[in-house]
Amino acid sequence: MLEDLDRRLLEAHAVEDRGALIQLYQEASGAARSIVARNFYLTHAYVYALEAGVPEADFLRRRLVEYGAETPD
Repeated sequence: MLEDLDRRLLEAHAVEDRGALIQLYQEASGAARSIVARNFYLTHAYVYALEAGVPEADFLRRRLVEYGAETPD
């Protein structure tokens, strides 16, 4: 499963599909085996959401704050 996720991430990067990258990095965050990896992937999803200007960015930021990986306002 992780190999498939890695492949899909690479494919989305190759075509710069920000929508797919947001979703795939969220998926990777959920599949992560450590807190550090979870926050790493979730941060990437958040950055791509910010770049794309999609409303999901707010949700992702709240999750990062809940996990202690981002400071609250």
